[in-house]
Amino acid sequence: MRISLALALLPALVQSALAQAPTPNVASPLLNLGGLGAGPAAAPALPPPLPPRADGKPADLAFGAYQRGNFLIALQEAERRIDENPKDAAAITLVGVIYRDGAAVGRNELEASKWFRIASGLGDPEAAFELGALLLGGAGGLARDPTGAKAQFERAAAQNHPGALYNLGVMALGDEKPDYARAAQYFLRAAQAGDDNAAYSYGVMEREGKGVAQNVTEAARWLKRAADAGVIAGQVEYAIMLFNGVGAPRDEPGAVEILKVAAAKGNPIAQNRLAHLYVAGRVVERDLAKAAAWNAFAKAGGLTDEGLDVQTANLTPEERKRFTQIVRERIGF
Repeated sequence: MRISLALALLPALVQSALAQAPTPNVASPLLNLGGLGAGPAAAPALPPPLPPRADGKPADLAFGAYQRGNFLIALQEAERRIDENPKDAAAITLVGVIYRDGAAVGRNELEASKWFRIASGLGDPEAAFELGALLLGGAGGLARDPTGAKAQFERAAAQNHPGALYNLGVMALGDEKPDYARAAQYFLRAAQAGDDNAAYSYGVMEREGKGVAQNVTEAARWLKRAADAGVIAGQVEYAIMLFNGVGAPRDEPGAVEILKVAAAKGNPIAQNRLAHLYVAGRVVERDLAKAAAWNAFAKAGGLTDEGLDVQTANLTPEERKRFTQIVRERIGF
C-alpha cells in the first residue's frame, strides 16, 4: 500500500519548495489578463498489487483471498506458505499488510514492521517500501525514524519501486536544503515506472524549470497523463495550461470540463476558478448563483477570495434560492 503521509503531502511539498511556482491570487479576479493561476491539491491513490513470489509464481490463494476481502483465509494461507518456505517473501509481506491494516487481526503497526523487516531483508521491494512508510509515520508504538525510512525506500527504489522513488523525491524536497535536481530525477523515474502522482510532480518541476530544464510542452504532457489518471492536482494544473494555451493548444471549453471534474471532487482551486468563470460568463453562461455556490465551497476548503465575495454578495431572491438548492444538493442535505 502506498504511504499515506508522504504521498498526501507531496503536492504541498512540491509547491512549497518551488518558490517561483504560480499560486492563486485570491484577492484579484481569476481572469486577469485573460489567464488562470495554478495550484495543487493532494490526491489519493490505489494500493499497488504485491509482487510475485520469489519463484515467479503468482501470489495465488493467499493474495487472491486478500483481494476478495477474505482476510482470515489470506492470513492462514500466507502462514501455511511460510511454514513450507520461511523465505517466501511475498507471503511474509502479506502477513505484514494484514497486521498493518488490522484485517483478520487487530491493527498492529509494530507487529507489521517485524514482518516487513524480514521480507525486506529477503529482498522484497514492497516490504521495504511498506517498512519505510511505517518508519516515516511512526504510528502504533513504532518509533519515527526518517533515516531508517529513507534507507528502506532506497532499498526498494534500487528495484525500481515507483512508490519508493516517489517518496525519495518528497524527502529530497523536504531536506533543509531542498535538492531539486535529485527530486526531479526521482519523480521522473517513478513516473516512468508507472506512478501518476510522480508524473504530476515532475510535470510541475519541468514547467517551472526547477531541478530540470524548463520545457512547458513536456510539462503539459506529464500533467495531462496525471489528469487523465484522475490525479486531482494534475487535473487543475493541466486544465489551467490548456485554458491559457501554455504547452498545449488553447482549449478553453476542454479546460473548463476538466476544472468541473476537479471541482466536483472538492478541489478549492478548481472551485474558485469555476466561480470566476460563472461571474464573467466566460465559456459557461453567466450565473451568479452557481458562482456563489462554488465560491462557498472553495471558502469551506480554505481558499478565500474577497473579490468573489463582493461580486456574489447581492443575489436576487431567485438567485439566492438557486444558490441554496445547489449547495444542499452537493452536500446531500
